[in-house]
Amino acid sequence: MTAYRLVVISAGLSKPSSTRLLADRLAEATVRQLGVEGREVDVQVVELRDLATDIAHNFVTGFPGPALREAIGAVGRADGLIAVTPIFAASYSGLFKSFFDVIDPDTLTGKPVLIAATGGTARHSLALEHAVRPLFSYLRSVVVPTSVYAATDDWGTTGDRLTDGLPGRIERAAGELAGLLAGRVPNGPAGDGAAREEAVVPFEQQLAALRA
Repeated sequence: MTAYRLVVISAGLSKPSSTRLLADRLAEATVRQLGVEGREVDVQVVELRDLATDIAHNFVTGFPGPALREAIGAVGRADGLIAVTPIFAASYSGLFKSFFDVIDPDTLTGKPVLIAATGGTARHSLALEHAVRPLFSYLRSVVVPTSVYAATDDWGTTGDRLTDGLPGRIERAAGELAGLLAGRVPNGPAGDGAAREEAVVPFEQQLAALRA
């Protein structure tokens, strides 16, 4: 069985970072939910902090270095994305935006995307809706309905992981992404360098996958 390619974009600046932690939790939940259906997933994590210099050089020269070229290629080959940014000044980070600025605008067309963010206070949670979601809508991605914001206090949430707090939001958003991925044909096995045409999934089928 061909595995789905899931690319996780983490724009955390520290190491370790809560942004990477949230990204990993979302990826694990998505893989687990697809695994229940017997579907395999290849996960690749792109740490933008490691590409910061390459991204800056790309803006000046117009050409990506090898590491940035591989990251851009991984996004293009992905069946779905999880994109997580820290919130700075009530919006996504400059590094997060810069990475998507160097990607061809058509790369994300029709691609399922789960958006998430971290911040020090819950007051910045709406940045996902007024900044991050519009970015991916502009790029014509299929953004899952549930976005996940994790403030510092959210990491102490306890309770039923399926209904309560941050764990519940992670499970719900991962389920929506898994539903969209399950309605698509995988791009092909990892390491297959040939570009494959994306399968076109009718909008009604995508909606049905979200309701499942």
